Amino acid sequence: MIEMTRLGEARSLVWQHGVVSVESLGGMIGPTLFVLDGGRQVAPFQVAPWATEPVDAEVPGILKRLRGEWPCVPFGSDADRAPANGWPGSVAAPTVDPFPHGYSSNHEWRFEVGEAGSIVLAIDYPEDHPVRALKRTVTPDPNASALDFELEIDVRRDCVLPIGLHPSFRLPVKAGAMRIEVGSDVAGMTFPGPVDASSIVRQGELLEPWHDVPLLAGGRLDVRQVPLPQATEEVLQLLEMPGRAALWNTAEGYRVKLTWEAEHFPSALLWFSNRGRQFAPWNGRHLALGLEPVCSAFDLGQLVSSADNPISRRGTPTARTFRAGERFVTRYRIEVEAAEIV
Repeated sequence: MIEMTRLGEARSLVWQHGVVSVESLGGMIGPTLFVLDGGRQVAPFQVAPWATEPVDAEVPGILKRLRGEWPCVPFGSDADRAPANGWPGSVAAPTVDPFPHGYSSNHEWRFEVGEAGSIVLAIDYPEDHPVRALKRTVTPDPNASALDFELEIDVRRDCVLPIGLHPSFRLPVKAGAMRIEVGSDVAGMTFPGPVDASSIVRQGELLEPWHDVPLLAGGRLDVRQVPLPQATEEVLQLLEMPGRAALWNTAEGYRVKLTWEAEHFPSALLWFSNRGRQFAPWNGRHLALGLEPVCSAFDLGQLVSSADNPISRRGTPTARTFRAGERFVTRYRIEVEAAEIV
């Protein structure tokens, strides 16, 4: 069955340095313009090309109007995976949450009254979930082309969960025209299985430095410049991140800077959605880069992330322990500045 995605509620906020929109579905940041020095406007967040098209009714809520940035509690999803190469197995039966990237990523949030100059949303989780509710505050910086975020997790029961943030950015059409600015002292790992039929990288490889990636066909690829030259879908995990990274769009002359609390999110995922997925609704046309701070083992779900695994054995936490009654708060920032056109 094919259906049109019904748009829930949305709120926008105009400030001196731009305009930001937030949607109730998933609490996702929608199209956002940042006004740079001299009045130039840039829109760095991605919006899926099918966002206004009819989609199959079975498509999860997270994909129906995929866009921008949103929190994922818990991060990832469980699936049937056999143990392999030091990775624990898991089953598709949900241990905590049956929805990809958590209940809140697939359902409607409600807008709440907040301080002037902010957009505030909240969502209640089902009564049998260890998380009671999330609260999300988006505040434009009155003095800069930047957004400040606050996420509060209200915990109902003791639990161990992977958590993450999911900023995703629009890529220029020209191959290599955006540069990922993460230091070469950072290590990484490739996904331990095939991300998609289009995947070209060797699976389960430790990367030192993170950007020197071995390929299935032989040879290596420096993935610091995107879009990649091949149509593919890949995920890398960057380990022991310092809580900051940047993307330089050399075609359009701007830099996006992301900062977060590294003690809350010690890793970051790079999601290369490089026109690889050919099935609906992707249809080989999705071109975006996710730069996602996480406390998780890739997006492998609660079972794998909370167990002993190759990332946690290196000393990088892949899940967070929450206590009943806890109100966990984390803050992060996305800023845009003018940069050289190359």
